[in-house]
Amino acid sequence: MPSASAHRMTPARTLAFAVAAGLAVGNLYWAQPLIETIAASVDVSSSSAATLVTVTQGGYALGIFLLVPLGDVLNRRRLIPLVLALSAVMLLGAALAPTFAVLLAALGGVGLTTVGAQLLTPLASELAEPKRRGQVVGTVASGSLIGILLSRTISGVVADLLGWRAIYGIAAAAAITLAAVLRAAIPPLEPREPVPYPRLLGSVFTTVARHRAAPPTLLLSAVTFAVFSLFWTSTTYLLTAAPFSYSTSQIGLLGLAGLAGALAGRRAGALHDRGWSVPATGAALALLVLSLVAPWAARGSIFGLIVAVVVPDIATQSVLVLSQTRLFALPGSAHSRLNTGLVVSNFLGGAVGSAAAGPLWALGRWTAIMAVSLAVTCAGLIVWAVGRNRLADRSSRLAAPSHPRVERPKTSL
Repeated sequence: MPSASAHRMTPARTLAFAVAAGLAVGNLYWAQPLIETIAASVDVSSSSAATLVTVTQGGYALGIFLLVPLGDVLNRRRLIPLVLALSAVMLLGAALAPTFAVLLAALGGVGLTTVGAQLLTPLASELAEPKRRGQVVGTVASGSLIGILLSRTISGVVADLLGWRAIYGIAAAAAITLAAVLRAAIPPLEPREPVPYPRLLGSVFTTVARHRAAPPTLLLSAVTFAVFSLFWTSTTYLLTAAPFSYSTSQIGLLGLAGLAGALAGRRAGALHDRGWSVPATGAALALLVLSLVAPWAARGSIFGLIVAVVVPDIATQSVLVLSQTRLFALPGSAHSRLNTGLVVSNFLGGAVGSAAAGPLWALGRWTAIMAVSLAVTCAGLIVWAVGRNRLADRSSRLAAPSHPRVERPKTSL
């Protein structure tokens, strides 16, 4: 029988989870800086090629809702490598796609199957010792953010050297390798009681409603991600215009400044472990309010802008990690469903932020972007102030329905 230590989140296991999470999320963004290159390669217009990003994101949203809840009822030691292997097949299909239609279908499949990060994070939370849960979740979540930030830069460099198809081939090889690594790294897990699939999907909503802390947590996370998406989408407009007039690859390098935020996530998780999750969330939101003034003031200087984006990224990542860790600390075994609610709300917030960037830029350029970002963040701070008691509440508002048994590894004494 495996020892108790074999089921803990060791540094090596945590690193494997973080790397796999980063790759999974990064798969969503390979195409973003390559739109013009892909359009010329498959002989379509730039606007048509831009739908590749939309289809990938749409597939991801569908995968979050349809696949991630399965983490509460299926054996994740098998499910997670299977999802990664399916993602590798779709990535290879994108690399070899002979036509635009095939490429579009393949990237839709990539979005649908690249949900490994959202299955790994709840599992990491359950395997971690309670006193280290926040630190572990923060590390895995930071891996996801690093994947987002590096993917655009990496895809641009690889495309310049080897062509745009190469990045999908490399990602496919990495995904299948990580599937094998995780099959070995995830410890044996006890089977869970089956739940009919339609009832499982419907229980995502009832699970969120059952916990007093869940709705305000989801709202704060969505608000913060909306500001994050609005800021980074608008940065493209700022840097492509005078006085910068940067290329896509140059713009991608600015994302490296956001690595500070990713590294801050692990620290934010440690604050949860000390019992400071709710006050730390309020402090991070207040810091975000104050720090959004700096990018507006530095809009004419690239060096000032690089420095200015670091603090908002730290504040944003802290809110997101604390929100996720707080959900995983709630009682019960439905953490994958809670994570589904969180990611879907973040996705909706991010979609609103990205969609608002163009109209706001046309209305008042960078000043309008920063004004709306400040207003939305202030609204989030008000939500936190009004609902901070609910955020700290770990009880359930409704009688708990019958749920699958908590997946706990067997240990020997």
